[in-house]
Formats: sequence, C-alpha cells, structure tokens
Amino acid sequence: MKMSHGHDHEISNYSRAFAIGITLNVIFVVIEAGCGVVADSLALIADAGHNLSDVLSLLLAWGANLLASKQPTEKRTYGFRRVTILASLTSAILLLVALGSIAWEAFGRLSNPQPVEGMIIIVVAAIGVIINTVTALLFISGQKHDLNIKGAYLHMAADAGVSLGVVVAGIAIMITGWLWLDPVISLVIVIVILVGTWNLLRDSINLSVDAVPQGIDIYDIKSYLLSIKNVSKIHDLHVWALSTTETALTVHLVTTNDLIDNDFLQKVQQYLYDNFGIEHATIQVEKEDAENSCMLNRPECIKKGGK
Repeated sequence: MKMSHGHDHEISNYSRAFAIGITLNVIFVVIEAGCGVVADSLALIADAGHNLSDVLSLLLAWGANLLASKQPTEKRTYGFRRVTILASLTSAILLLVALGSIAWEAFGRLSNPQPVEGMIIIVVAAIGVIINTVTALLFISGQKHDLNIKGAYLHMAADAGVSLGVVVAGIAIMITGWLWLDPVISLVIVIVILVGTWNLLRDSINLSVDAVPQGIDIYDIKSYLLSIKNVSKIHDLHVWALSTTETALTVHLVTTNDLIDNDFLQKVQQYLYDNFGIEHATIQVEKEDAENSCMLNRPECIKKGGK
C-alpha cells in the first residue's frame, strides 16, 4: 500500500518547534508576571497566567507526540497513540479552570479599579505579540491535520491577538485614565480564549468517546463500500480516532463472490486511505449465506441514521 508513514519525521520537526515555543513562553511568563506585579496590572497577570497554562499545554502535547511514536507492545497493541487525544482534552480542561479564576478576579476589580502603569503594560504586551506570533508560526503548517498541533497554534495565535489588545488598552489608559479598562480587557481575554478553545474541547471530547473524526463523512464511506462490485451489504461499520492524526475503521463486507483475494482488500484499503485519510482499515469479508450469518450481523450493528 502506498500510504504515508512520516509520523516519526513529523514528531522530530515538532519536537524542535515545541522546545523553542516552550522556552520563549517560559521566559515571557516570568517577565510578564513580574511586570504585572510591579505595575499592579490584572491584565498582565491574567495574560501571564494564561501563557503559563499554554506552556503546560505545549508540554502535554509534546510529551503525547513523543509517546505516540513508541512501538506497540503485546499489552498495548495500539501503542500510546491515544495519549495525544487525552493530552488535548486535559489541556482544554486546564485552560477552562484558568479562565474561571481570571474572570473571578476581573469582576472583583470592576467594582474596585486599581491604578496601573500604562507604559509597562504596553511594552510587555508588545513583547508578547512578537513571542506569541513567532510561536504560532512554528505550528501553522501542521495545524490542519493534528488536533494537538491545532491546539498549540490556536492558543498562540489567540495570545498574539490578546496581547495586541492589551497594548491598545495600555495606550487607552494612559490617554483617558479609565482604570476600569484593565479588568475589562481581562474579561475580553477570557472570552476570546474561551471562544478559540471551544472547538478544541468539543473535538477532544468527541475523539475520546470514539466519535467519527471531524471531516470524515461515514455516509460517504457506506456509499463507497456498498458500491464495490459483488458487495451486497455491510455491517458492523466503525470509524474512530487512534490518535489526533490517525483514523481507524473496521467493517464486515458481505460478498456474492466466491473468490476472495488480497488484491481486493488492498484496493479497498487504498481507496479508504486516499479519499478518507483512514490509515488503519480492518476488513472482514464474508460470503452471502442466510444459514450461517455473522454473529455481528445484527440491527444494532447496521443501524441507519444518526451521527
């Protein structure tokens, strides 16, 4: 089969990206948190807290990618590929906890605004725009086909936009003296990050409960399988994610053909890979026989409708 197996090479490339991104963000978190305390700016402290959660998320994604490259064993027959899904889900949950604490503090500051140093906010946030943009660019090429990489990219891209908003807020505070802008910007940070993370959380939950991965239409797969010459019906069709980058499929094909060859199976597997991105297809071929039907040929295994 002419399938791509460049996963280990991609892990090597992203290991470098993760190392650079984590190093840059750890340095920035220390600088931003320190300046936030000095300037008494909740906006800077809030953004530093979020950047720290991003560092944890990057570490989780990096570790999961490395574990996913390990070979399967007799105990773990799929290896550690599924850890990538657990990592993205854990990252999203940690982020939600951080957002809740930031929002709580911001609402408290709205009723009791505190003076802040506008220039410190502007300079530090401007540095954040640069660092977060550079980090986001490290993951831009892989964010379309890997949920972990997508999470890293969205976090960093959102941070760059939020940091830009903090710069604007700092300038506005210096010009107008409106101290309430600081907690308001903090709440805006929470909303922007929450919106950007929602899809990641939803997709992570779906993959963790073996839902069909986003972008794969199971009805198109059914149509293809039923269109195969000599295939009269199908049952026990399942499509799920082995990891954030690999999809698996199992199906039973009932055929009217008495001859079954490996070439037939290979063509079906290749089509599923080329058109649906399914790398791990396990296909059981059965002869049409009313008296000796497959044990899994039951209504619940061939149920139609519903996603």
